[in-house]
Amino acid sequence: MEKVLETADAALRTLFAEHRAARPMPGTDAGLASELSAADKKLSAAYMRVNHVGEICAQALYTGQAAITRNRTLRLQLESAAREETDHLAWTRQRLDALGSRPSLLNPLWYAGAFALGLVAGKISDRVSLGFVAETEDQVSEHLAGHLRDLPRRDTASRAVVAQMKIDEEEHAAEARRAGGVDLPSPVKALMRGAAKIMTTTAHYI
Repeated sequence: MEKVLETADAALRTLFAEHRAARPMPGTDAGLASELSAADKKLSAAYMRVNHVGEICAQALYTGQAAITRNRTLRLQLESAAREETDHLAWTRQRLDALGSRPSLLNPLWYAGAFALGLVAGKISDRVSLGFVAETEDQVSEHLAGHLRDLPRRDTASRAVVAQMKIDEEEHAAEARRAGGVDLPSPVKALMRGAAKIMTTTAHYI
């Protein structure tokens, strides 16, 4: 029962609490929203909404995996990664606010789906769970690279946030592999890409 309550508390805090970053937000001295055109603000907000959804999903994934594993060392690693992802959650929300936009209306749905995936991956084995983290972070890093390519050049604040997020996600992937994460089968990777495509396309607008 204690674990259930802790998991429920984590979900509520992720979805509804105001998040505070442990690290300063990158690019706080540049790229003021007022300097951007309406079209650039709209485009940047769409990308930051997608990134915010990604961080909601990361919290859910790590929470699900940490809840199911019996490996204390792995649980601590997952909880540590989740805390670092909280910085990303706070930064992307701050950028959305600065751009005069909002998070995805479907965040509870995204959270539930990612949490379920975390439970399934963790239930199979710790090495598969770590492999799932590594592959997820690899795909997120690819998405962030695309965002850096497509974000308005004048929005240096959003670009700085995305650049730091990319560095952090690559480190999480490396940590998962060092801890014993296995390489997932190609069909599983393809399914993950398909699910991510649906999520990112939807969150771009809703």
